[in-house]
Amino acid sequence: MTIGEEGIPATSEERLAAAGTIIERATKMGIPVEDIIIDPLVMTVGHNSKAAMVTLKTIQLVKKEYGVNISLGASNVSFGLPDRKAVNSAFLTLAIQAGATCSITDPIKLGNTIRATDLLLGRDANSIRYLKYFRATEKLREQEAALKV
Repeated sequence: MTIGEEGIPATSEERLAAAGTIIERATKMGIPVEDIIIDPLVMTVGHNSKAAMVTLKTIQLVKKEYGVNISLGASNVSFGLPDRKAVNSAFLTLAIQAGATCSITDPIKLGNTIRATDLLLGRDANSIRYLKYFRATEKLREQEAALKV
């Protein structure tokens, strides 16, 4: 987590510096860079309307500077707001585009967002993963509907 000596940094640049410290210490301990995962800290936009932008810029900076994996708690962005799924879905799409590689999120609610984002970013040749996911979840929905009858 990109927490500095004085708590959660307010700016992307300060979070980048915290990530640098983490990466430096981890590599000195013998952890390969490809095994390091940085959390840029997702804060709620209900409290600070710029919070998502700070996180997204942090993702871009860390990815560009260090090339490490980025994990985040995507649903934190919508805490305290109505229609959290819509906010979380939009944020997750932006985070993936910025360079996030992993998300702590509900795959039932946002799995389709992840597959659709990969599809739209050209990361899913011939829509194969998107179609497989859609078919699998469609079967689950059909099974659940049959159980309710």
